[in-house]
Amino acid sequence: MHTAVEGARVPIRMWTDPASVEESAMNQLRNVANLPWVHGVAVMPDVHYGKGATVGSVIAMRDAVSPAAVGVDIGCGMSAVRTSLTATGLPDDLGVLRRRIESRVPVGFGRHKTPVNPARVHGVGGWDRFWAAFGDLHPGVQELRERAATQVGSLGGGNHFIEVCLEQGGADEGRVWLMLHSGSRNIGKELAERHMSVARKLPHNADLPDRDLAVFVAGTPEMAAYRRDLFWAQDYAARNRATMVALVKQALADTVPGVRFDDAISCHHNYVAEETYDGVDVLVTRKGAIRAGSGELGIIPGSMGTGSYIVRGLGNDTSFQSAAHGAGRRMSRTKAKKMFSAADLAAQTSGVECRKDTGVVDEIPAAYKDIDSVIAAQTDLVEVVAHLKQVVCVKG
Repeated sequence: MHTAVEGARVPIRMWTDPASVEESAMNQLRNVANLPWVHGVAVMPDVHYGKGATVGSVIAMRDAVSPAAVGVDIGCGMSAVRTSLTATGLPDDLGVLRRRIESRVPVGFGRHKTPVNPARVHGVGGWDRFWAAFGDLHPGVQELRERAATQVGSLGGGNHFIEVCLEQGGADEGRVWLMLHSGSRNIGKELAERHMSVARKLPHNADLPDRDLAVFVAGTPEMAAYRRDLFWAQDYAARNRATMVALVKQALADTVPGVRFDDAISCHHNYVAEETYDGVDVLVTRKGAIRAGSGELGIIPGSMGTGSYIVRGLGNDTSFQSAAHGAGRRMSRTKAKKMFSAADLAAQTSGVECRKDTGVVDEIPAAYKDIDSVIAAQTDLVEVVAHLKQVVCVKG
């Protein structure tokens, strides 16, 4: 259940103890809640400080949208696929499977040498129309078309990952799942940063307590341009994940011939949607939150050593039909690198076939909140469908 924090222009509904949230994040939430365009703010249990707007926040605005409330990785989200395999069907040496995935999906700053053939991405059409719209995007990104095309089907770095997981408990104990987390790659970042720069210079944003919260308002050419680029980047992110799903499925099929796959579950968690609450049409920005409409399936991952959850939304309007997007960081990357070593990472990812070097120490499980506590804090927002534990984790 939530706690309502008063004192701002609109209440801040929090699915976590307000006292547990760092003051920098609370200040961001108060700043957002005082904006004149805001209809409501909901805060998820994985909340933490972010650039401009807090990660783990859901902001409903009337006739306005803040690019910082979406973030720079527009359309970042998750995909998961249940397979016909159980744990006994996986190879004894999971390193073989990990290397096969890594050979098919570029990670970090990597990209494909040539664009992935869209014919390999079953069920996703409209590619010609999608790429034809690139010419209408912000003029500053026009030279990035080739890079954007070759990054479709690539993972990126940071907290992005590809995993092979086993279902925990229940009738499907040991069932193998594929899961991945990624977004709109460099092109989404480039679009976001350009529009944030435009928003900060608009006169109506001059007196904001935080210029990073600058908004576009309805009926202006700046809003129209942002919405055009935003929705294109959200589509790019979804296509990027769908392409990776196809590549990872092929890697598993090459390793275990005959494996079958269910339809993918997919969800954004950095995005904007047009929705209606309390009879009011609003633009809902979810930055580090998923939509949890009644019956809708979603994915809430933990860290690279702790597992994840498949959930079903309960359609709670109080949260703007939203739920947490993951465990959420409890310390910065810089602090994690100072506090932990590669040996600590190896210990905390015991039993997981993954990188265990200093290059990913900032992703160590101890740098994240406890995923089970995050799930327990939102039982009025989602119900658990499946609990998964990774056995392979690919990171950039």
